[in-house]
Amino acid sequence: MPTINSFTKKFADSILSVLECHDRVIFKGYLPFFKNGDLHRLCDSGLGMRRKDFVPFLEGLSEELVEHGKRVAAEAGAPYQFLQGEHTKEQIIREEIAKRSLKEGLVAVLCCMETGRGVKLRPGKDRPELYFTSRPQRVVYFYSLDPEFGLIHVRIQTFFPYSVQVYVNGHDWLARQMNEKQIGFLQSDNAFVQLDNPEAAQRLADRFAHLNWIKILDRWVRRANPLLKKDWLNRCQYYWVIDRAEYSTDVLFRSREDLQALYPRLVDHSIQQFSADDLMKFLGRKLYPQFDGEILTLGRKKRAPGTRVKHRMKGNWLKMYDKFERILRIETVINQPGEFHVRRRCIRKGVEKMAWCPMNKGVSNFYRYLEVARASNRRYLEALAVVDAPSVTVRQLDQLSQPVSLGNRKRRGLNLMHAEEQKLFLAVLCGDNRINGFRNHDILKALNEPARDAAERRRQTQRVSRQLGRLRAHGLIRKVPRAHRYHVTDKGNAVMAAAVRIRIKEFPKELKTAI
Repeated sequence: MPTINSFTKKFADSILSVLECHDRVIFKGYLPFFKNGDLHRLCDSGLGMRRKDFVPFLEGLSEELVEHGKRVAAEAGAPYQFLQGEHTKEQIIREEIAKRSLKEGLVAVLCCMETGRGVKLRPGKDRPELYFTSRPQRVVYFYSLDPEFGLIHVRIQTFFPYSVQVYVNGHDWLARQMNEKQIGFLQSDNAFVQLDNPEAAQRLADRFAHLNWIKILDRWVRRANPLLKKDWLNRCQYYWVIDRAEYSTDVLFRSREDLQALYPRLVDHSIQQFSADDLMKFLGRKLYPQFDGEILTLGRKKRAPGTRVKHRMKGNWLKMYDKFERILRIETVINQPGEFHVRRRCIRKGVEKMAWCPMNKGVSNFYRYLEVARASNRRYLEALAVVDAPSVTVRQLDQLSQPVSLGNRKRRGLNLMHAEEQKLFLAVLCGDNRINGFRNHDILKALNEPARDAAERRRQTQRVSRQLGRLRAHGLIRKVPRAHRYHVTDKGNAVMAAAVRIRIKEFPKELKTAI
């Protein structure tokens, strides 16, 4: 399997394949007109017209863009439709594709009224002033089946500065790549329910973020915006950013029964056990006291396909849901890349050097979106590996209560249901420890209040050392060679999570039934 971790190892008998791939990606393009002063320079120097004539001039160009949409639709034999009231563009497009049995080409051109960035005129001190503001305007959507990318749409605002939005789907692109390479697959919606060669499919999927996106996006936008050919705009180029990127890890199970038996337990665990610390760690962050934002976990049970769990950190999401009752999908959605970092050249204290800086939305950072989202999904799956391990039997739990020897020292057994042992298990299983492991100091802080003096601190440290020694002797944690650091073993993940679940969930349920 392309992604091998504790989760896929544990459920290897039930899992058919794993695929990591971009899903929906939305790009936005902006012409280099951002400030009111840019408007004045364009009007006064670039066009040489009076400012009061500029807005009517732009309204005429808006009509040109709408007429261009009608003409493109007529030439391709596709419908042009002005939408009013409530409507679902995706449903209209799906019906049009089915009606015409389209495989490639323009599907439809849709136009509707939306609020977007535009230009208005107001009185000024010496002369009228032009300024950017939100205003209702017509927006044109060009939906097409691209031979390389599948279903895409290019959305252009018909009023200056003609902002553009482009939608692509990584799964559709991958399907066409596999067709070209003659790799067998079966696609349903935006997922693959069968892959003949998962390893080859994964290698193709990894190329998506490294395509020449500037060239591709420029080609599409020039078809949608004929105004770029005009003298006053032909030297302007769109600046492209990634407005939203979704990256999914699809775990395809052999049968519906396998996933249906496991999925409710995964949902329970993710809602009940994952803390804010865990979620920040999944996303490659640490929860500092200075953190300014919300971290939420939402469970939605009224979804048509089933229950979805959605974790939100500011504008970024981490989701888990089942598709077609056969695919477990873990998905990271990045809307605010500034919460993550990218290594690039910057100036620090007057010196230019390579450093980790907040990531911006530029298309050049697409490769980093891939790295961040993939690592997030993998950490999440790794944390789910502790859920109800079938290998955890009563006999194995009994063995932990017996004394064991490590080297020349004998360690006493574990009392799995004791409150102190449970606190130790929770501290060790904390999401902070998923990436780099943990030290004595980390567990000490989780189990004890700050020490009053050095002697008490020494006693606390020695006690934690003994506790970690017992866990290590029982094979629940392992020591990193040549370092004072530990990692939880697969056995430790399974056993400690099972013990915590029994005490927190199963015992209260059984006691309630008995009473």
